[in-house]
Amino acid sequence: MFRKIVTAIVVVPLLAVIVAFAVANRQTVTVSFDPFSSAAPAYAVILPLWVIIFAVLILGVLIGGAAAWIRQGKWRRSARRLDGEVRALHEEMDAIRRRFGTTQQPPAPLDPSPLTVIPPPIP
Repeated sequence: MFRKIVTAIVVVPLLAVIVAFAVANRQTVTVSFDPFSSAAPAYAVILPLWVIIFAVLILGVLIGGAAAWIRQGKWRRSARRLDGEVRALHEEMDAIRRRFGTTQQPPAPLDPSPLTVIPPPIP
């Protein structure tokens, strides 16, 4: 519930700003991809300014996400390798337990939480 409230607090004003930006930038602009002829470009697009800005923004987010995903590849590869090692060690432990006939599970780790009750002083 708290997450939905925080999301609404962030999304509603952001949506209002986006709509205000789109309404304020309705004029059309010409985007040309011909660097040699500005008077009669070979390929040009006439679009509202807000469409061009949002398209560039979305393209930037996609390129940035792809770059981050590529940069994190070595961490994902390392996690897969370590996961495989842990699985192999668990299988080896199970084989050793079966071989020696012990079904005893390892003891649970101790609770690292500090004492919550202070003992009374000794008189």
